[in-house]
Amino acid sequence: MKQNKYDDVNFFSAYEKMPRSVKGLEGAGEWHVLKEMIPELRNKSVLDLGCGLGWHCRYAREQQASSVIGVDISEKMLQKAREMTDDSAISYIKMPIEDFNFSDSQFDVVISSLVFHYIKSFEEICNKVYHCLRPGGSFVFSVEHPIFTSRNEQDWYYDDKGNRLHWAVDNYQTEGLRETAFLTENVIKYHRTFSTYINDLINAGFFIREVKEPIPSEEMLKSIPEMKDELRRPMFLIFSAEK
Repeated sequence: MKQNKYDDVNFFSAYEKMPRSVKGLEGAGEWHVLKEMIPELRNKSVLDLGCGLGWHCRYAREQQASSVIGVDISEKMLQKAREMTDDSAISYIKMPIEDFNFSDSQFDVVISSLVFHYIKSFEEICNKVYHCLRPGGSFVFSVEHPIFTSRNEQDWYYDDKGNRLHWAVDNYQTEGLRETAFLTENVIKYHRTFSTYINDLINAGFFIREVKEPIPSEEMLKSIPEMKDELRRPMFLIFSAEK
């Protein structure tokens, strides 16, 4: 059974209140970096794996992509995405992304935002994406950084006054399931090393064009004081790869 926390009422209610849900892409701290890594989308066929509320799908059409398909496991997410979308060139499909099976060379660009750390086999995803991309096609995605996912307790160490002391890394080389908390309890994530991400892409046949460990924009650092702590450890990892 694939994990689908977003159809849980309490989880979805908390997610809807997050800045990236309310403000869209501009509320996502890593978007200013991810956006620059996405190739020219004009007249391109785009697949968004784990599309959520459809922000990236609508962005692709704003950039004049010819067609966009968004895939997500959550009915609540897709219902909201459809309510926010008035565009016949965008299609939403309810399906676990592990199960997608599109035609060979169907897409020019495949994107995904903060999804693959919920998926058990990244290797399988890489192989599937490679086959559904046209030659020269781009695969651009973000995940939670392995430094962030290494421990079950994905949080800072605090002193007795609640000050953040440091971010601990432990069991880094032990890949696999982590039981953690995000918005609610009992969230399953899968930790894998930086090298596993790289080697799974290479072994699938991809050429890695760019890797980024983004920090918040200057604007966010100025407007949200607590964002300065995001300079102390990487939270996100973004790849751009080419078939």
